[in-house]
Amino acid sequence: MTVPPHPKGYVCVRTHHPLALTGRLDDPAWSAAPFTDDFVDIEGDIRPRPWFRTRVKMLWDDQYLYIGAELEEPHLWATQTQHDCVIFHEHDFEVFMDPDSDNHQYYEYEINALGTDWDLRLVKPYRDGGPALNEWEIPGLKKAVHLKGTINDPRDTDQGWSLELALPWKVLGEFAHCPCPPRVGDQWRINFSRVEWDLRIVDGQYEKEPGRPEHNWVWSPQGAIDMHRPEMWGYLQFEETTKPFRPDPDWEVRCALMELYWAERDFHEKRGVYTASISELNLSETSVAVQLTPDGYVGRARGHKGTLSIRQDSLISLKP
Repeated sequence: MTVPPHPKGYVCVRTHHPLALTGRLDDPAWSAAPFTDDFVDIEGDIRPRPWFRTRVKMLWDDQYLYIGAELEEPHLWATQTQHDCVIFHEHDFEVFMDPDSDNHQYYEYEINALGTDWDLRLVKPYRDGGPALNEWEIPGLKKAVHLKGTINDPRDTDQGWSLELALPWKVLGEFAHCPCPPRVGDQWRINFSRVEWDLRIVDGQYEKEPGRPEHNWVWSPQGAIDMHRPEMWGYLQFEETTKPFRPDPDWEVRCALMELYWAERDFHEKRGVYTASISELNLSETSVAVQLTPDGYVGRARGHKGTLSIRQDSLISLKP
């Protein structure tokens, strides 16, 4: 098995002063938070690097997770104003979060340059049947957007836009299945996406170039055009002050379990059943044990933190 590169990590330090959100990232507290690496293509290095810069920084306190983002953009464009509409049909910025790193019960949040947003919860990934619950809301969310230019005006060239979010722990803890607010040293899974469309100007207005797919630019690459692979998201490490990021010691074990998942999925599509035979699956990692269950199967492997398991709907569990 070729182990994918470890996802990117970010050390999020605590702020002792609630942030005043303006969308400009000009609160003095942000000086303690470094920017992430610039976003890359969702598929990784096999694709060209984005031509507009995107980067993020984060802080936390006892009430909120703070996210600040800067997006370089010469053509500020957004027309959607209805909450919970499909924001990525236009330019947008997106947040994905799986607090306990089990691939299930994760959050998605999208926002455009007008501040129109879409918050939803995924019971499990779309590949495993979802569903996406649009009725999930984030009461107490704070947001601010700052435009560096004139929106929906093709007559000039813009600089871009920036945004700030304050996501309340009270809501994020609803389906976290782990301490919330986090404990110092805890790690959550998180990723960010930017959807960018090729535009043309028709009758003095922006519109999408017909027949062209969107560009998907992300913080930590997914290896596929699919943000709904939580196992590939980055790691967010919570600390009081700046400390080194700790790579997941069980990353290779998690990859071995996901290799089993994809192999079993392929086997089931071809034969209509799952198998407990490692040899039939042609797995490169033989340390994974498989047991059939009434619903499908459970695969297990020993990691540094205990025994990790995966089942047919990609739920990953840890038993210390």
